[in-house]
Amino acid sequence: MPIIDLYEHSEQRHNLAHFATLASLAAVDGEISPEEKAILDKFAFKLNITDEEYKEVMKKENKYPIETPHSGEKRLKRLFEFFQMAFADQSLDDDQNRMIERYAIGLGYAPETAETIIQKTHDIFRGKIAFEDYQYLMEK
Repeated sequence: MPIIDLYEHSEQRHNLAHFATLASLAAVDGEISPEEKAILDKFAFKLNITDEEYKEVMKKENKYPIETPHSGEKRLKRLFEFFQMAFADQSLDDDQNRMIERYAIGLGYAPETAETIIQKTHDIFRGKIAFEDYQYLMEK
């Protein structure tokens, strides 16, 4: 029985599913870089993932569904965290881009909305934003 089945409808189940999705993104290129591992460790701590859960998630045969938060803010935060993992090694490959798009749609965004959010986030993470947008972000 996958470890996620132990947590029926709890916040820990959602945290574990989110962590598993982050781990899948980190491993999409075949290996987890030291930078990605450091971010996974950070998220494991932040999401209260135990060592046992961490080891279980990292097994290659484990597949976890995307848990969709009801709150729009939580969905956006999870997508942001997903981007943090994707940009951990300062590059995005095509596999990671496809996974980000699937994850955004899995979180409940319409494909067109997901594409817009992803493009804006790429621009922000790469530092390619207009001054007005930068100013807005700084004033928030």
